[in-house]
Amino acid sequence: MSDPKENTISATNIAKEIGVSDTKVKKVIKELGIEPAAKRGVCCFYARDDIPKIKEKLGV
Repeated sequence: MSDPKENTISATNIAKEIGVSDTKVKKVIKELGIEPAAKRGVCCFYARDDIPKIKEKLGV
């Protein structure tokens, strides 16, 4: 079984990875209704599988 940490990423790191602001990523996550795959404290982590949907919505 794979480590769940390998398959999740924070909104800030998604933004860094695709080259946009984290504000834009967080807005798109909210618009698409994407739920966090994991939470640690107040930080939300999203499935890496969600990145293509976010990129498509942002047009990158």
